[in-house]
Amino acid sequence: MAQRAKGQKSNFVVWGIVILLIVGFAGFGANGLGGRIQSVGSVGDTEISVDRYARELDQELRALSAQVGRPVSLAQARQFGVDSNVLQRLVSGAALENEAARIGLSIGDEEVHQQVLSSPGFVGLDGNFDREAYEFALEQNGMTPAQYENVLRVTAARGILERAVLGGVRAPDVYANVTLDYVGERRNFSWIELDEATLSTPVPAPDDAGLRAFYDAHTDDFMLPDTKTLTYAWLSPDRLIDQVEIDQDTLRAVYAERDAQFNQPERRLVERLIFATQAEADAAVEALADGTTFDTLVSDRGLTLSDVDLGDVSRGDLGSAADTVFALSEPGIAGPAQTDLGPALFRINAILAAQSTPFDDVANDLRAELAADRARRIVADQITEFDDLLAGGATLEELADETDMVLGQIDWSAETTDGIAAYTGFSQAAAQVAQGDFPEIAELADGGVFALRLDTLTPAHPEPFDDAREAVQAAWHLDQVSTRLADEAAVLIAQLENGTRIGTLGHPVTVETHVTRAAFIQGSVPALMSKVFELDEGESALIQAEGKVWIIQLRAVLPPDADNPEAEELAAAVAGETAQGIAQDILASFTRAIQADAGISLNQAALNSIHAQFP
Repeated sequence: MAQRAKGQKSNFVVWGIVILLIVGFAGFGANGLGGRIQSVGSVGDTEISVDRYARELDQELRALSAQVGRPVSLAQARQFGVDSNVLQRLVSGAALENEAARIGLSIGDEEVHQQVLSSPGFVGLDGNFDREAYEFALEQNGMTPAQYENVLRVTAARGILERAVLGGVRAPDVYANVTLDYVGERRNFSWIELDEATLSTPVPAPDDAGLRAFYDAHTDDFMLPDTKTLTYAWLSPDRLIDQVEIDQDTLRAVYAERDAQFNQPERRLVERLIFATQAEADAAVEALADGTTFDTLVSDRGLTLSDVDLGDVSRGDLGSAADTVFALSEPGIAGPAQTDLGPALFRINAILAAQSTPFDDVANDLRAELAADRARRIVADQITEFDDLLAGGATLEELADETDMVLGQIDWSAETTDGIAAYTGFSQAAAQVAQGDFPEIAELADGGVFALRLDTLTPAHPEPFDDAREAVQAAWHLDQVSTRLADEAAVLIAQLENGTRIGTLGHPVTVETHVTRAAFIQGSVPALMSKVFELDEGESALIQAEGKVWIIQLRAVLPPDADNPEAEELAAAVAGETAQGIAQDILASFTRAIQADAGISLNQAALNSIHAQFP
């Protein structure tokens, strides 16, 4: 029984933390403020606790770091207004809680009781509420049942108020109808495509004078970016790997430490359903024989498959039930077998064969891994020496002469990605360095270090004609093709406007029918559909892009398809989204109004103290 209680407590602590995080009372940062300051502000009589603000700010920082793929400091996040957004959200919530309390809105004890009992975080293995686990989870997070139940009461009351404000809002029919008409409107049109192959005369080869004239007229198209000539000293761990020796004993010791990684016993994917008595377990076996499924046995107990899933287990994980489970040679149901928690049935979903990787097969990989790790540590150990040399007046050239660092030079621009410029850390430093800056040691993502110096800065300037000749010739050719296509297309458009049918213009015609705005015409560009829906019936237009021209002629404007089975669904979706937007605007206005009536008070000293705890 002791093991059972311990297992339950471990499981429920996790759920308890999740629940507490949801309501924002997980006890963060109070100690850092010495316990003297309890809130960062209030709306009316409702306070915003220090814990709540600190916890939600921490969650926002974690989410932002995950989004950008690197740690984000609070100082960086504040540039995007993250702290202000968190505070405003909490102020809005406090305003609603204060208003609910002011008008006496609350839920009864029975409702709170039901919410506690139905919380998945406090359900035991038997599918019922576990009072011991409930109190243990709250105790671990510094709360009493009374405090937690008050949180539930306040949160529920705020939810009732929000639903009262949001409820019953619907979008005006005319708005939904107009939106649906816009989205569902259709067009019938024809189009032809012109490209270099359709030109009546080919584009001649350019002469040197023509290219130079084009280059002079379009100098901005051949600009080279600002370029910095940088001298750098660089030490990469790769440079030191050959100097690192890893003896055989070390390799074997690491192999032994990772034995569980290289040598895994036979394992099985197992689900376990525990019963209170042997009689209940035997009855379950009979039910299985009569056709009842294991899934049904689980659901009849009020459990889900995730509740009974043990995952990937070996013999050592199953104790006295190991022989029963591993006796099966293929997936199936085994048991009942006795466990520390009572008799249980086991469903084996897959059998994972034992895996053994000999030392000789991984020795080279381990050697490379250990050598790389040791090389990184060698580099790190020399950083202080490098800093001292630079502080003592050593130049980068002298640094390279006296240490393992390598001297290099690079013409760097924002477009450079070769060599050391492939490292984000180097490119960031290169972008920021200015004339006269003192070289400093900086670290790279692979454990390497570098220092750099700006030698010269060359402002953006046109690439010399001779160097840019190939690009100039390609641009000149495209310009010639585009100009000639536009001229020939203008003649065709004039014919269409005079009543000529598009099918008689001498080019293949593609006919499109019942096309909506969301459609994309294969072989065209997105601008084509935008232009189609700008035209009136019978009008023509041309689209030019990518060295091609598309001529379009609109034949008919059609309303939305009333028989389209998706039309009603689309109309409902439009109305629903519109109503939701209106409701949120109403709730925002209501919240601002009750904030103004109740009054907002913020404790900047408390906010500053919390901010100081973040890196």
